Amino acid sequence: MAVKKKNIFLSGTVEPLPFTSQSSRGSKLTIPSRDPARHANYLKQRFAEAYAQNKNLMSQQVAAIRYKEGVYLEFSGQENHDLIVKSLENISSGIRLLNVRTDTEDNTIKATVYVPEGKETYFINRFEKYISTAAEGDKIKHKDLVNSIENVKLALLDSFWIGNKDDIPRETPIWCEIWLRVDDNQYDQIEALFHELCADMEIPCNDKAIRFPERMVKLIRANAAQLGELIQRFEYVAEMRRAAEVTSFFDELAAQEQKEWVDNLLSRIEYNFTDTSVCVLDTGVNSGHPLLSNALDDESTQSVEITWGENDHNGHGTEIAGVALFNDLKECLLSTQQCRITHHLESVKILPPTGENEPKLYGAITQNAVYMAETSRPQYERAICMAVTSDKYNTNDGSPTSWSGAVDSLVSGATGDNGKRLFFVSAGNVYPHELTTVKYPDANINHSVESPGQAWNAITVGAYSTSIQISDPSMRAYQAVADCGELSPYSSTSMSWDKKWPIKPEILCDGGNIATDGTNYTECADLSLLTTHYKPLTRLFSTTFGTSSATAQAAWMAAQIMAEYPGIWPETVRALLIHSARWTDKMRAQFCTPDNKTIGRRNLLRTCGYGIPNLQRAIECLNNSVNLIIEAELQPFVRGSMNEMHIHKIPWPREVLQELGAIPAEMRVTLSYFIEPGPGEVGWKDKYRYPSCGLRFEVINKDETRDDFIKRVNVKMRGDDIKDKGEGTSGSKYWFLGADNRDVGSIHSDFREQNSVDLCEANYIAVHPVIGWWRERAHLKCYNKKVRYSLIVSISTPETKVDLYTPIITQIETTTQTPVEIEIG
Repeated sequence: MAVKKKNIFLSGTVEPLPFTSQSSRGSKLTIPSRDPARHANYLKQRFAEAYAQNKNLMSQQVAAIRYKEGVYLEFSGQENHDLIVKSLENISSGIRLLNVRTDTEDNTIKATVYVPEGKETYFINRFEKYISTAAEGDKIKHKDLVNSIENVKLALLDSFWIGNKDDIPRETPIWCEIWLRVDDNQYDQIEALFHELCADMEIPCNDKAIRFPERMVKLIRANAAQLGELIQRFEYVAEMRRAAEVTSFFDELAAQEQKEWVDNLLSRIEYNFTDTSVCVLDTGVNSGHPLLSNALDDESTQSVEITWGENDHNGHGTEIAGVALFNDLKECLLSTQQCRITHHLESVKILPPTGENEPKLYGAITQNAVYMAETSRPQYERAICMAVTSDKYNTNDGSPTSWSGAVDSLVSGATGDNGKRLFFVSAGNVYPHELTTVKYPDANINHSVESPGQAWNAITVGAYSTSIQISDPSMRAYQAVADCGELSPYSSTSMSWDKKWPIKPEILCDGGNIATDGTNYTECADLSLLTTHYKPLTRLFSTTFGTSSATAQAAWMAAQIMAEYPGIWPETVRALLIHSARWTDKMRAQFCTPDNKTIGRRNLLRTCGYGIPNLQRAIECLNNSVNLIIEAELQPFVRGSMNEMHIHKIPWPREVLQELGAIPAEMRVTLSYFIEPGPGEVGWKDKYRYPSCGLRFEVINKDETRDDFIKRVNVKMRGDDIKDKGEGTSGSKYWFLGADNRDVGSIHSDFREQNSVDLCEANYIAVHPVIGWWRERAHLKCYNKKVRYSLIVSISTPETKVDLYTPIITQIETTTQTPVEIEIG
C-alpha cells in the first residue's frame, strides 16, 4: 500500500521587513468648472432653504420627544462627475458622513451628512473662503470640494434608503433595518435611546442588534410616515434598508429506499470521533434518525428561541445533516466497505416553525447560534454550515448587507472574542421556473449570489452537476438541463457584481440537476442527492439538491481536513479547499472562451469560482505534487502609514526542476486571511473601505535576484532612488488569472504553468499589506492590530515518476535538524 504523505507545514521561513507600498496613480477626479461667486452664493441659498424647511418640519412636532439637535443634509454631485465626499465630514465638529449612494438613473453621486446645531458654519465658511480667494486672484481655497457640489437639500427618507426605492414602504408598515451611527463606542446608550423613541412612536422594535465599527443595526416595523418622523427626531440614523427574508424551502422529494439499507450501513459504520464537528444552522435536525443519532446527541441540538423547539419542523435541516455527515449517502449505502466517521454533528435552529414569517435580524441570530454551539461544546473545532439565504430585497451588486457583515465579524473574531471561525454559506438557488423565460446558463448569470453570500470571510458554495440519468417512468419526456461537469442549473453567480467585490462562489460541490421537457422545468429525484428524512418513523430517506447540498458537502470536506490536522487554522482549511479546486473542461468551455482570455477568465471565476475542491489534493501530498503551508501573523500598519511586509524563503526542489528542463510544471499560490468588516454605504474610497486591511502576494521571477525582487515590491528597500525597481521583470504574464482578477476579497489564489526549469528559482514569496480602515480610521485606534494569514504554495508536475517531495523534506531536516512526519493515518 502506497504511503500517503502529509502536507508540509513550514516554520522559520519569514523575514519581516519595514514596508512602504508603491503609490497608486488612481483615476483622476472629474470635477466641473464653476463661476465661483455665482456657484457659492447658490449653495448658500440652498443651505438657507434646507434649514428653513427643517425648521418648519420641527415646528410640527413641538410636543414630541426628540433626540436630535442638528440637521441631515443631502449633497449631490453633477451628473457623470465626482463628489469629494471625504471633505464633507469633520469629526472634530461632529459633522458625520452617513452614507454615499450613486443614482444609477443619472449617474449622480449623493451623500447624506449629519450637521450638529451651529456647525453649519463649517460649510458656510468654506463657501466664503472659496469666493474671497477667487476674487483676490489667489489659489482658490476648497475649490475641488465646492466645485464638486451641484446641490444641497434637506435629507428626507430617500436620502437614507439603501437598495431598490420600490421597497420603501408606503402606508402599510414593513420590517426595515435601521443602521445607526455610533460615536465613541456608545452602543448601549444609543440603543437605549432608540428603544425609548420607538416606544414613544409605538413602532415595534426587535430587541436584537448587530454591532459594527461606528454602526449598529436595529430592526423595526414602520411605514413611510413613521420612518420620516424617525429621521426628524433621532440624530443617529445613517441608513435604512428593507429587512431580509429567508428563501422558502422546496417541497419534500420522494426516495424509494428500504429500511434494510440503513441496517446494513449501520453495521458497517466505524466511529472514530475527533473533537471536530459540522454545526448545522438551519430548521433544526431530528437527532432520532438512526443514521444521525450516534453523531448528534441531545445536548448538541439547540434553538436560538426556546419557543421554536429544537426539532426539525421542515425537513431541510435534517437533509443537510445527512450530507454533512456522510457526504455521498447513496455511495455509502451501495458500498460493502467500512464507513469511517470522524466528526460529530451539531444543530442550532435559526428558522422559526412554519407560519411564523416575521422577518428577523438574521445577522444577530446567526452570531447567537454560533455562540450557543461553542458554549455547549467549547472543545470542538467546527465547520459552520448555513444553507440559508435571503433572495428578497438584495442589491444584486455584491455590496455587503447586515447579515453578510455579521458573518464577516463573527468569522474574524471582531465580535470581541478574537476567535477565528470556519464558515460555509450557500450561494442561493436559481428556481426552475426562472429557466422558462431565460435559458440555462443565462438564468444563472442573471441570478445574483444571495445574502449573506457576499461575506468576504465565509466560503460561499455554488453547485455543479454530476447526474444526467433519469429513470423515473413518469418523466420519460424529460432530460437533464446541464451535462455532467457543467455548472448546475441551480447555482447562482456573481456575474452581475462590480469587479471590486469578492469572487463568489469560491467553490462548487455537487448540487444535482434540473429536468426539462423543452418547455417545463422541474426538480427531479433522480438528479438529486440522497439524504436523511426528518420523519424517520415514516420514511428514512429524502433527496436534496442545489447549493444547499453543495454547502453541506463542502462542510463535510472541511471536517475531514480538521480531523486529519488537529489545531489547523480556519484560514488554512479555507485556503486548502480553494487551493485544491479545479475547473472541469466543460466549465472552461462554457465560460472561458479562448478568444477572449481576460474576460473569459473573469467570467469563469464569477460563475464557477475556483472550481471543484478535491479532498485528496487538499489533505495530502504525492511525490510529484507537494503542498507547503505557512501560518503567520503580520502587523500591516502603524499610525498613519504602512508597517511591515514578510518575505518567505521556501524550501524548493531546485535541482530536480532544473533536470526536468522543458517538462511542464505548475506553481500554485493561495493566500487566505480574515478581514474585520466596516460595512455601511459610505463609499469605497478613503477611510470608509469595507475591509480592515488587505494582503497580497508576489513571487520572485526567474530573471530577478532576491534584492531585485524586494525592490520591486517594497519602496522602503529602494534607498535614495525610489524609482529603482531593480533589474528583471515581474513575470505577471505567466499567472493564469492575474492580479486584476485575483486581488479581490480576502482570499487570493492563482497558478502559473511553465517549463520546470523556469520555475526552479521561484523560492521567494512576499506577503505585503494594502490599505484598510484600520489605518484610515485612526480615531478608532485599530492601527496596531495584527492579521493572521495562511500561505499555501504547491509545486507539481504531470510526470508521476518525479520525486519533488523528498528534496524538500531533506532541505527542511538539514536546516532544522528535525525529522519531518510524512505518513498519514
